[in-house]
Amino acid sequence: MLYRNFETQAQLDAEYNPGELGIDIPAYMNCYTNNSTKCREELSCQLNIPFGPTLVEHLDIFPASQPCAPIMVFIHGGYWMMASSKEFSFVASSMMSAGITTVVINYALCPKVTIDEIVRQTRAAIAWVYRNAENFGGNPNRIYVSGHSAGGHLTAMSMITDWESDYGLPNNIIKGGCTISGLFDLMPFPYTWLQPKIQLTWGEVLRNSPIRHIPETAGSLIVTYGEEESSEFHRQSQDFLNAWKSKGLQGEYLAQSGKNHFTAIDGFLDTNSPLCKAILAQVGIACTCV
Repeated sequence: MLYRNFETQAQLDAEYNPGELGIDIPAYMNCYTNNSTKCREELSCQLNIPFGPTLVEHLDIFPASQPCAPIMVFIHGGYWMMASSKEFSFVASSMMSAGITTVVINYALCPKVTIDEIVRQTRAAIAWVYRNAENFGGNPNRIYVSGHSAGGHLTAMSMITDWESDYGLPNNIIKGGCTISGLFDLMPFPYTWLQPKIQLTWGEVLRNSPIRHIPETAGSLIVTYGEEESSEFHRQSQDFLNAWKSKGLQGEYLAQSGKNHFTAIDGFLDTNSPLCKAILAQVGIACTCV
């Protein structure tokens, strides 16, 4: 066996490669891009703010109209090897209308950098948000994180961070997280079509599998995915949620019927969607939209 009950790469690829499910990935990416372009044109935003020393370490801020607003940090997906913050500006539309400042972070991609480095950049971005929140009208004591696919993995990695030891910050800077179609055990990926791109070592697999590093204390967690996704995407999320709750941490599952891997995040376009309602409840904002 390569991983669990999988004997061949083809079997693993069928579970972990959405393209093998007949999904038109370019069409969804075009939809993300078009909605995001519209969002940047219509909403107040501060783009390409550097948070680290390299050119790719930047973030986009979509400030809420009121001061001291809660902050949603969004981490994009793309299997750690594709996409950027600019395709995911659209997540800000519903958050801003609900009074939440949105920060969409960018990071370097494999194989130019390792997943170790992507995790480091993600954590550095969140530390920057905490330290600079008041400068863009955000509340550093109300930071939440969400992410899709590889961004769901990075969301989980941010929530297990020892902020005090590693960054000199309070360990509770992340009040809650929402993982959308996330990946929490990296053990299968060295056996998949992804390996030539992400070039995982076994040390990286162990360090960066959040299911192996559940903390003793952490913020609340929402785990969600499209019910039309593969069985392994279902299992990974459910296993992570179970491990999270087994430590006595607060966690909940949000079902998304009729959604696939790429439509599991389109709820960000509608404040009344189940996804947005769950996030707003986590933040402590009642949805009053009709």
